[in-house]
Amino acid sequence: MPHDTTPHNPKWHLSHCLSLRHVSPFSWPSSPSLFVSTREHKCGLWRRLNLQRLKSQKTQRSRALSQNIREPVVIDATLALQQFSILALLLARGEQESTSFVPCFLKQSMGGGGASRLGLPRLMAAAFVLFALCGVGVHGRSHIHKKPHGGGRHRGGGTVVSSPAVPPADEQTKPPPAGIVPSDPAIPAEPEQCVFDVRAFGAVGDGATDDTEAFRAAWRAACAVDSAVILVPSDGSFTITTTTFAGPCKPGLIFQVDGVLMPPNGPDCWPPSDNRRQWLVFSNLNGLTLRGAGTIEGNGEDWWNLPCKPHRVGPNGSTLRGPCDSPTLVRFFMSQNLVVEGLRVENSPEFHFRFDGCSDVRVDGLSIRSPANSPNTDGIHVENTERVAIYNSMISNGDDCISIGTGSYDVDIQNVTCGPGHGISIGSLGVHNSQACVANVTVRNAVIRNSDNGLRIKTWQGGMGAVSGISFDTVTMENVRNCIIIDQYYCLDKRCMNQSTAVHVTDVSYANVRGSYDVRAAPIHFACSDTVPCTNITMSEVELLPFSGELVDDPFCWSAYGLQQTPTIPPIYCLQDGLPDSLLDNPDLKCR
Repeated sequence: MPHDTTPHNPKWHLSHCLSLRHVSPFSWPSSPSLFVSTREHKCGLWRRLNLQRLKSQKTQRSRALSQNIREPVVIDATLALQQFSILALLLARGEQESTSFVPCFLKQSMGGGGASRLGLPRLMAAAFVLFALCGVGVHGRSHIHKKPHGGGRHRGGGTVVSSPAVPPADEQTKPPPAGIVPSDPAIPAEPEQCVFDVRAFGAVGDGATDDTEAFRAAWRAACAVDSAVILVPSDGSFTITTTTFAGPCKPGLIFQVDGVLMPPNGPDCWPPSDNRRQWLVFSNLNGLTLRGAGTIEGNGEDWWNLPCKPHRVGPNGSTLRGPCDSPTLVRFFMSQNLVVEGLRVENSPEFHFRFDGCSDVRVDGLSIRSPANSPNTDGIHVENTERVAIYNSMISNGDDCISIGTGSYDVDIQNVTCGPGHGISIGSLGVHNSQACVANVTVRNAVIRNSDNGLRIKTWQGGMGAVSGISFDTVTMENVRNCIIIDQYYCLDKRCMNQSTAVHVTDVSYANVRGSYDVRAAPIHFACSDTVPCTNITMSEVELLPFSGELVDDPFCWSAYGLQQTPTIPPIYCLQDGLPDSLLDNPDLKCR
């Protein structure tokens, strides 16, 4: 038989199957080798039989639905026998390409030699198991189908934006009445997932053994397979050193952390050759999902106590000398269509999550925790990244809950609880006279408690660019200093000099911001640049009362222009009307 040179590609199988129309599923050859000798016959037979089975199922369901009767248990014996025989003969043939019809778990059990290593009795048994798993021609449901009642059209006069965690309860999303189960449509099944357990690649998971090479091997294997799952099992604690998981990879890759995943314990245990600025890096990927019910533990305490850290102040009021680099726990770089969900992440040496140069990111259901005095442990940092959604997460740490750096556009934050920490911050921006641009950031349905700041925009003097299109809506404060703050004089010490340029802050709205503030600072603080004032600030339904002590009724405003749409508590009389002439046609304030 001539050698088949067609590339072994699952996508080729699917597209080629769709184009075959010349093979009859009931034209049985005189010799079994005839219909397994070419890929066209194998693919055509198998697909024709499945199409015939699906058509038979659809006809039976339609008849049951129209007659309002119980759907019987049907076994299409002829089709089942035909498919069973084809699979057995394909396996017995032992050709390498025949294994494209075998599920992932069965191919792995065969090993590199394909079906020929199993022997005929085991092959027949394997085919029978596959026959049972696939449910060929069998429908075990025995429920009552009822004709749907005539439903009215969905009417409404506007668009309603609901919490991402609670879908609207209209008639289109109501569950069916008890006892009625909608039939599954006759559509192709989702691609089968292949699971790559890191233990199968040599990982120990005892919390002490270095499992780095096992994780890297699992990544290489999974990256080459569609819809693969890298599994960190729930019964282990796995230690790995600095690793970059790089793409591109096949679509549908999932990194599932159900156990504990952690770096070496502190700087003394960090390999000298490893990068001390980052630990896990996911780079050049499209469609990755990082999820799980487990924990990413940062082991950050010894990093926080380095003598160079901000809270380790020396006798002359400055920090001590020494190496200060600390790793970001999880970094995503130059990647698209990312999902991060469900994880518990704690005690990072520095930033917990960082997104650089990414687009189309969804973060949902995270729990991020570090002590309130842990320095520079931002929960989620976004920079040079577009179309970001951060939903339904709880973040408590020693720095910004969420920080948004330059080059960030279209960031949507909803249902996030912050504190303790430094609140939700845009910036700092414009350091070292750089240009910075941030636009279209929305914070909605957030809670900030026991924090040094609430909603903050911070820029350095001397910068260029603009922050625009910022909306803070429905935010609750609990014992927060500086609930609302714009600071265009941001500086880490008292040595910063006044400069004539700044990042322009414009089109910022605060609506339905309520709660309590720490009386050690004014709850509202607008410190804007003399040469580049803040413009178009709007205040509506802002009510802030002291958590304890007397009311502080003197909000601070400097070079701030805007409008108070409703009376605020405390009252704000310092916003100026109009637009300053100094901002007209200033090229340094332009962003894209």
